[in-house]
Amino acid sequence: MAKNMDFLVCFLIMVLDIVAGILGIQAEIAQNKVQHLRVWIFECRDPSYRAFNLGLAAVVLLCLAHAVTNLFGGCIFIRSKEELDRSSPNKQLAAASLVLSWIMLGIAFILLVSGISANSNSRKNCGIAQHRQLSIGGILCFIHGLFAVAYYISAAAVLQEGRGHHQHGDEENKPTQAAVLQEEREHRQNGDQENQPTQQAAPA
Repeated sequence: MAKNMDFLVCFLIMVLDIVAGILGIQAEIAQNKVQHLRVWIFECRDPSYRAFNLGLAAVVLLCLAHAVTNLFGGCIFIRSKEELDRSSPNKQLAAASLVLSWIMLGIAFILLVSGISANSNSRKNCGIAQHRQLSIGGILCFIHGLFAVAYYISAAAVLQEGRGHHQHGDEENKPTQAAVLQEEREHRQNGDQENQPTQQAAPA
């Protein structure tokens, strides 16, 4: 059951990021279809409402994929170098993947929002030419999906390791508890044996 759940979460993350990446690239294509005049590094471009809508959808799906990753994967981080040295490979991979996924989210988000804002005006927009922001943001959505899935898988492995250590510790404590109970029984028996002569001497 847990494995099926992990597969579904990974599948959902990849689908959201792939669709977000495709929408970002399609937004770039739609933006390039509008009329524009370019002189050296400056250009005037008509806004593309289709590019705006596609880019906005890409941003929403990217943020949703990241939210799903952190919601189901939790937050695994390493506070110091000493903890890094003591951590298992799965925990190190989880921490690194989490940081990289946040970096990809930030860069892709900035590029997509910048591309969206260029198409949000109702009039022609003139300024320094800014090309391929939407398409690069879409490509980064694919990369974000890889890091997000790597984080979720490694985080699930870390959680499984923690459960295994906990169960192992309980098994180690069981003999100790049994020994304590045995000692208590022996003390009771010794106490009963000591009380028997006293009880026999009392009637005399």
